[in-house]
Amino acid sequence: MELEKIREIVAKVLNLNVEDVTPDKSFGEDLDADSLDIAEIIIAIEDEFGVSIPDEALEKVVTVQDACDLLKTVE
Repeated sequence: MELEKIREIVAKVLNLNVEDVTPDKSFGEDLDADSLDIAEIIIAIEDEFGVSIPDEALEKVVTVQDACDLLKTVE
């Protein structure tokens, strides 16, 4: 459930098809996201799930699956 919603958020922010946003995709290398895009994605995830993600945890988020895994630790 969370993964699907995160994929939708990433696709919307980066203007991609949801099918192109898979768990193994890297934000920077595969999806061409810059730091501002990633910040926008994190804010959207925080808003959607009602959580606050600590800044120090963000440096560990490289892939879409990492974002999903991180969400599970802050719920």
